[in-house]
Amino acid sequence: MGKPLSKYHVPAGTFHVGAKEPLMLQAYLGTCVGLALHCQATGVGGLIHLLLPEPILSNTCPQPEKYASTGIPLFIQSILNAGAHRETLSACLAGGALVGPLNRQDLDLDIGGRTAETTAKILAEQQISIVRSETGGFFTCCLSMDMTSGAFSIEPAGQSKLAVTAPVKTPTPDEIKAAIDRLKPIPQVALKVLRLIDDNKYDIETIANEIRKDQVITARTLQLANSAMFGAKRTISTLDHAIIFLGQDLLVKLILTAAVQGYFEQSAMGYALCKGGIYHHAIGCAQIAEALALKTGSVEPGRAYTAGLLHDIGKVVLDQYVTDAYPLFYRSITEEEVSIQATEKRIFGIDHTEVGQYLARKWSFPGPLEQAIRHHHQPRQATEHGALSTLIYLADLLMSRFHTELEMERMETLELQEVIAAIGLTGGDFSDLVDTIPASVFKPMG
Repeated sequence: MGKPLSKYHVPAGTFHVGAKEPLMLQAYLGTCVGLALHCQATGVGGLIHLLLPEPILSNTCPQPEKYASTGIPLFIQSILNAGAHRETLSACLAGGALVGPLNRQDLDLDIGGRTAETTAKILAEQQISIVRSETGGFFTCCLSMDMTSGAFSIEPAGQSKLAVTAPVKTPTPDEIKAAIDRLKPIPQVALKVLRLIDDNKYDIETIANEIRKDQVITARTLQLANSAMFGAKRTISTLDHAIIFLGQDLLVKLILTAAVQGYFEQSAMGYALCKGGIYHHAIGCAQIAEALALKTGSVEPGRAYTAGLLHDIGKVVLDQYVTDAYPLFYRSITEEEVSIQATEKRIFGIDHTEVGQYLARKWSFPGPLEQAIRHHHQPRQATEHGALSTLIYLADLLMSRFHTELEMERMETLELQEVIAAIGLTGGDFSDLVDTIPASVFKPMG
């Protein structure tokens, strides 16, 4: 028997090329587009994970692999340089899901469709045949290529968790309240830090001294400081070193992230499509929200980061019930195309934003943070701090469409144009928002 296949998830904005080997290349795709190529003659192949059809600014392209127009020629050339023959290359194309239900006037929002069209055009020009293509629609999928055989496959994301299950037991309001009461609360040091961030005034030495009293949070902070996701360029071994090398603002964000990690670890595998999916999704939303805040100037960046990190706290409570009801959840979201909030309401009588608001009040979160937690799916319903709720909605939407392997999510987009307009943007700016997603969001946590 041959060696078992190991798996490699190709992050968005990158590609992987190799020879025949026991490796399964995979890309989880929502609005992103995945292209797999394989040479039948030599066994050389690879996969590229694309975000956008072309660079937003033609004169600058710091990461050409993100775009179909610049990344695919590099990808093809890399495969040819590895020994592939152009005339025996075959292609498999997947992804390019719609951002949401679109009107004919909303073509600016059909980023995935335009990326798929650009990809197909380049392949035609290069005389590379597409042997399989599944693009468009609203579903998220996983594109895989077996580097041993060159076989392609396209499967709906999350399908592997489906199984025959007993009838769903709907929790009562008292059971949900009991689950909330059993939940280990967010550490007091985290509450202190987020309030200081909300006030936009803090003394890093005071915060660091508080953190030093908790060895677990100190260790987690240093682990994050040295992770690829946060771009560590040197080994950081102490909080004092972190203050010097990272600066006050980044260290405070890492401390808050590390402090709430234990809270998210109480969830199982209900919403998540991978281990730690809710936590990783939260960090990605936090980074995107901060980037959007810097771009639009509509919200203080530290406040946006905090809200992005904590927007889904209600899911930790409902996660255990989703685990039992997963097949029903999956079919509701993928086949009936119902939002996750509406699905929760239908099955449990309550959704994660309502649970999150209950927790926010219980723990005395600042008002803007409570509003963002409650209204991040429908920001136009926010009576106060609407700009913050809007940024978290957009960050959540971008994560759910462009970084799909973390958790099961489906955002409502019927009012997307109006939501974007609330912070002074138009549908034509949506590609620019996608381009704002920090590359670190797609890096592994370790």
